[in-house]
Amino acid sequence: MKQNKTHNNTINFELKQKLMDKNKRIIDMVVERAKRDFPEDIAIIGLTGSFNTGDFHEKSDLDLIIVNNTDRGWEISTCFIFDDVGYDIYCTPWETRLAQQAVLDNPGVSSLTDLQILYCAKPEYLERFNKLRQQALETMAKPIGVECIKRAKKHLDLAKQELADVMLAENIGASRYASSGVLYHLVNCLVNLNNTCIKRGIKRYLEELLTYDYLPKDFEKLYMSVIESKTIDEIKMTSLSLLKSVVQLYDSMRCDFSPKLIPTYDNLKGTYEELWSNCRNKVITSTNAKDKSYAFLAAMGAQNYLDEMAIEHCGTKKFDLMQYFNADNLDIFKDAFLEAMDEYRMEYDKVGRKVLEFDTFDDLYNYYMRKGHE
Repeated sequence: MKQNKTHNNTINFELKQKLMDKNKRIIDMVVERAKRDFPEDIAIIGLTGSFNTGDFHEKSDLDLIIVNNTDRGWEISTCFIFDDVGYDIYCTPWETRLAQQAVLDNPGVSSLTDLQILYCAKPEYLERFNKLRQQALETMAKPIGVECIKRAKKHLDLAKQELADVMLAENIGASRYASSGVLYHLVNCLVNLNNTCIKRGIKRYLEELLTYDYLPKDFEKLYMSVIESKTIDEIKMTSLSLLKSVVQLYDSMRCDFSPKLIPTYDNLKGTYEELWSNCRNKVITSTNAKDKSYAFLAAMGAQNYLDEMAIEHCGTKKFDLMQYFNADNLDIFKDAFLEAMDEYRMEYDKVGRKVLEFDTFDDLYNYYMRKGHE
């Protein structure tokens, strides 16, 4: 087993040897059970966690990854306490956790990339495992780019959801627990923005994060301020400040590392017509009727569509329509929306694309039924 003396030099040699001997007995026990009772169900058993990195202490548990081929393999799982240490022997299916780790879609990537193989039932299982491991390593070796940004956004969105629970919490325990969720998801956001993985577990989160190239300004201070908050108001303020700092970093990196989209003949195809179909008449009907709720939701739909086109699809102008929404004067929003539609149509003109608009059903029918129409 790998050891790193820089992290466990407070443990004397005799105690280290005792811990290693105890772990070996437990590992041998699990392997023996796999061979005897689950020869076709358990593919691989490996070591991860602190005893793999060497960053362990006297009460560290043993982290085993047991890759199961079948549902029957789950029967090897158990939890127990031995020598004042808790052990959780559980399975890791190929198709879920390992497959997710291979594409960096699971925070525990290092248990795939750094796993110390202790037992493998068949050579083909090791080959399959190594392919997944190589996939993860190759993904992390790529330059920071759009895929990292997409993965980071998923965790950023989860942090925003947790912040809502922070703000809604009515007691300090619930507020503090929700703030831990904010912090956890922001850690995973930053891990993905740096296209890497956590290698040493929660004990070394901050230490590892501070080695990253891309972090918000004053990150350590913001991070610790969440943990050190004493009141509900402090928890709300510090959680929001940490989230804002990561959002700013994310937005900056998205602009810097994502491909610069520009409107083209091909990527604009159908987008103006879809804007008309999904939004135009809803906006006009709702605002003319002075229906505040209908208009507000129609405005949301229009803003969402235009944002999607600007950021994700074709690089059109970024419109801020919601600034014009006034429930007591809906015509202001309607005029702003129609003006935005006119500007959007000009993008068609710039690339020589005509709007698909028909005056008669015969014209529509002849177009639509023509083989190979656009």
